[in-house]
Amino acid sequence: SSSQLSSVPLQMLFYVHGVYDIFYFLATLAMILYKSQVFSYPDGFLAPDLTLLCILAILEALRLHLGSKGNLTEEEAPLGISLVMTVGSVLLAMYFLVWQTYVLKADVILNALLLALLGLEAMLKLMAIAAFV
Repeated sequence: SSSQLSSVPLQMLFYVHGVYDIFYFLATLAMILYKSQVFSYPDGFLAPDLTLLCILAILEALRLHLGSKGNLTEEEAPLGISLVMTVGSVLLAMYFLVWQTYVLKADVILNALLLALLGLEAMLKLMAIAAFV
C-alpha cells in the first residue's frame, strides 16, 4: 500500500502565494511609478528598483513552480531548491521593506505580508521534506 506524503496545506499555500505575488508585483510596480512621479527619485535609483522587482518576480515564479512540483511528486530535490531560493526572496522582500529609495506605509504592509507567507511556506516545506525522507 502506498501513502500520500504530499502536503495539502503547502500546496494550498503555493496557490495563495501565487495569487498574492501577482497582486504584490502589480501594486509594487504601481507604487514605484507613483513615487517616481510624486517624489524626486535620485538619478540612477529608479532602474535598480525596477530591476530588482523584475528579478523578484522571476525568482518567485521559479520558486513556486519548483516547490509545487516537488510537493506533488514527493521529491526532496525540487522542494529543497525552492527552500534555498526562499532566502533570495526574503532578501529582496527586505530590500523593498527597508532599503528601497522611498518606502511608503503600503510598501511596509505588502512586504510584511510577503515575508509572513515566505516564513510559513518555509516551515511547511521543511515539514514536507522531513516527511519525504
